[in-house]
Amino acid sequence: MSARIAKLAGIGAIALVAMAHVGSPDVYFTGKAGPYAVMVVVRPPGVIPGRAQVFVQVREPVQRVTVQPVFWETSTGGAPAPDVAAPVPGASDTYGAQLWLMTGGSYSVAVQVEGARGTGKVNVPVPSVATRELPMERTRGLILLGLGTFLVVGLLSIVGSAAREATLEPGAQVDGTHRRGARIATAAGGAVVLIALLGGAAWWGSEARNYRRIIYKPLRATTSVTRAHGTRTLHLAIADTAWRRGRRRGTPLVPDHGKLMHLFLVRAPDMDAFAHLHPVTSDSTNFRVALPALPPGTYRVYADIIHASGFPETITDSVVLGAIDSAETGAPSADPGDSAAWTDRDDAWTVSAGAPRTSRLADGSTMTWERGDHALTAGTIAPLTFTVTAPDGRPAVLQPYMGMAGHAMIARADGRVFVHLHPMGTIAAVAQELFDRRERGDTAMAGEGMSMPMPMAPATLPDTVSFPYAFPAPGRYRIWVQVERQGTVLTGTFDVEVR
Repeated sequence: MSARIAKLAGIGAIALVAMAHVGSPDVYFTGKAGPYAVMVVVRPPGVIPGRAQVFVQVREPVQRVTVQPVFWETSTGGAPAPDVAAPVPGASDTYGAQLWLMTGGSYSVAVQVEGARGTGKVNVPVPSVATRELPMERTRGLILLGLGTFLVVGLLSIVGSAAREATLEPGAQVDGTHRRGARIATAAGGAVVLIALLGGAAWWGSEARNYRRIIYKPLRATTSVTRAHGTRTLHLAIADTAWRRGRRRGTPLVPDHGKLMHLFLVRAPDMDAFAHLHPVTSDSTNFRVALPALPPGTYRVYADIIHASGFPETITDSVVLGAIDSAETGAPSADPGDSAAWTDRDDAWTVSAGAPRTSRLADGSTMTWERGDHALTAGTIAPLTFTVTAPDGRPAVLQPYMGMAGHAMIARADGRVFVHLHPMGTIAAVAQELFDRRERGDTAMAGEGMSMPMPMAPATLPDTVSFPYAFPAPGRYRIWVQVERQGTVLTGTFDVEVR
């Protein structure tokens, strides 16, 4: 990855909302566009309609790269014509373009690469939401105020002159009657202008209020804990009235990596306890999961869900966990139809301090962050690469964890940034699959209750896993990296200070 694209892709304000990820709005994807290895970075505009910045890095010489915004309800046949991405100066392998996102919802950036090995294409899902208003620049406001004043004064001057002199014979002097008429006409013109200005201000305010209504607001949720049958159960309920009435859902939820929800708990403020859980639900509103043996304290809650439109959301809340009761020794239920708590074989948690480079794992193996000696800088893309070594010192043989070589979760100490990463980037695999199917004309996945296949991965994987990412802002971060070895989910914990 060139320094040029890294800097270009990282510039911009942080959207501190719980949409897709918290405080990390940029989209990263690494994978294949047909035969070509690509990395795609999309920076959503933050205002809708608005222009998203798209950067595509191709790891070999090609003839042309095009990008196209595709709304989820259409295919490329109903989308605007593709834009040709131009080479980025100083980066011969990188191409950039700007795409208009005209409405809120789920988009895909269809990237097409043409070269000596033919044509390759890949869909990169991008959530499109308004997260802010563009303020009027002070200088521009002063200029517009000055021009408006000039026009009003000029208009009233013309009205007064016309009333005072337009009916006079050539060479005649202006008398008192015409002067009074000019003053009356000027006052009447001023009243008309004032009414027009007030009407314009009312229209402007109405448009601003309407726009504020479309600004994305995170889903409200309530999180609580109950104790029964020797088990602590966490309950998360989506409390938004619009969600309960179906207006906010848009489309049903679909499972990503085989799970309808990925729920994360991070103990505040030290981030020394962490859990990655997978609740179940009977109505897409109330979720429940058995709690592991986490120590007491206040926990930040982050819950990822995906709509059948491909739109991702992260629900945020907090919950206080009390001390573990010695009598709570019962095993939680594994039957999703059971009224007791639900546990999942892919649930994993850890209570540990962060390491700068090497983290000891639960089975005696070690995970090493191959980060080099350079400092990490906000806005600069630098793949996060981790290597796992078996207890005997040999390279570990890893297994797929929920269809992926690994999962990484990143949180800033103040809780204002949280992101769930995969080796393919920040996108949800299910969202990409949904766009791929729609492109082929298959709309069956939009139906309620449809399940998505788990991503396929080899039965065994190499000892190294890497995630494309750029930290969105300076601060102290903790990284949890989860892999699976010999049927056990292992979690490495790392700390880093980002400049």
